Amino acid sequence: MKAYLICLFLLIQILPQAAFAQEDSTKIWKVTAGDVIPPVTLGLAGLIVQGKISRHLQERVVSGYPNYNTKWDEYLPYAPGVVSLGLASAGVKGKHKLGDQVILALLSNIIAQGVTQSLKRIVRYPRPNGEDYHSFPSGHTTTAFANATLLHEEYGQRSILYSIGGYGAATAVGTMRVLGNHHWLADVLMGAGIGIGATKVMYISYPWMQQQVRRMKARRHAEKK
Repeated sequence: MKAYLICLFLLIQILPQAAFAQEDSTKIWKVTAGDVIPPVTLGLAGLIVQGKISRHLQERVVSGYPNYNTKWDEYLPYAPGVVSLGLASAGVKGKHKLGDQVILALLSNIIAQGVTQSLKRIVRYPRPNGEDYHSFPSGHTTTAFANATLLHEEYGQRSILYSIGGYGAATAVGTMRVLGNHHWLADVLMGAGIGIGATKVMYISYPWMQQQVRRMKARRHAEKK
C-alpha cells in the first residue's frame, strides 16, 4: 500500500501546481481540464487495476496468444516524435518552430523517463514473464505517449488525424507490451499517464521558461553596457 501511495504522489508531482491553484499574474501559465484529467485518470486507473485485475487479464492474454512475438514495440514509441520533428523540418507550421520542438521533445522524454525509472526502482514489481522486478510502470509506453502528446500539441489543431495517429501508435505500443508478456495492464496505464503528464507539463511551463531566458539575456546585455 505504501508503494501505491508513493506512485500516486509522484504522479501528482509531474502536474503543474497551477493546475490545482492559481493562474500566474502574467497569464503565462495556461492550464485546462484537458491538460490534467487524462494523465491523472490513466494513472489512477493503473493503480486500480494493479494486482488481481491485471493478473486475470494476463492469464487470458498468455493463453490466447502463447506465441506472440514482435520487435515493433522497440521502435514505434519514437514514431510520433519523429513525425512531428519531420513535419517541422519540412516547413509544416506547428505550434513551435523546429528548434523549440527539439527542446520540448528532449525535456518531455527526460522528465517522463525520470519519473518512470524512479518508480520502477521504488516499486520493484515483477514482470509477468518473471524477467526482472522493473515492470511498473512501462518505459516503452511512457515514451510512446510522451511523443504522441508532442505530436498532438504541435499539429493536433491542424488536423485531428495527427492526434489519432500519434495516440493510436502509442496505444499499439502498450498493447504489444501486454501481448508480449512484458508488462501488466497496470504498467501501461501508468506509463501512458506519466508520458502524457510530463509532456503537458513542458508545454504549460515552456512560455515561462522562454520568458526567463529572455530576462537573462536582457540582464546580461544591460551588464555589458
